[in-house]
Amino acid sequence: MNIDFPFHTDNRGRTGETGDDDHVRDLIEQVLFTTPGERVNRPDFGSGLLQLVFAPVSDELTATTQFLVQGALQQWLGDIIQVDDVTVDAGDGRVEVTVRYLVRRSDQRREETFSREA
Repeated sequence: MNIDFPFHTDNRGRTGETGDDDHVRDLIEQVLFTTPGERVNRPDFGSGLLQLVFAPVSDELTATTQFLVQGALQQWLGDIIQVDDVTVDAGDGRVEVTVRYLVRRSDQRREETFSREA
């Protein structure tokens, strides 16, 4: 089992755990929504995606963000997943990211959507 994200305790007062599939999803979410510089011992960890929420939306910015997000996922999770596609949709103070990927350990293809609002 893996530690669940966000960290919490279960009904027995122990650290919350999760299965492999949910753990991989949690790892992707952490990379997506961590701003570089936010982690003390890993200042380059993250994708910078949340900056998109406050930027004027354009096709060029969306394409650049997709490229940066895909690069961050490959850098930090490349040994766990193979990123097939990243789609970013932003506007009105929100950002939504769809990631299509292959879980290397199980050889399963998955698609997850993540979103945040400002």
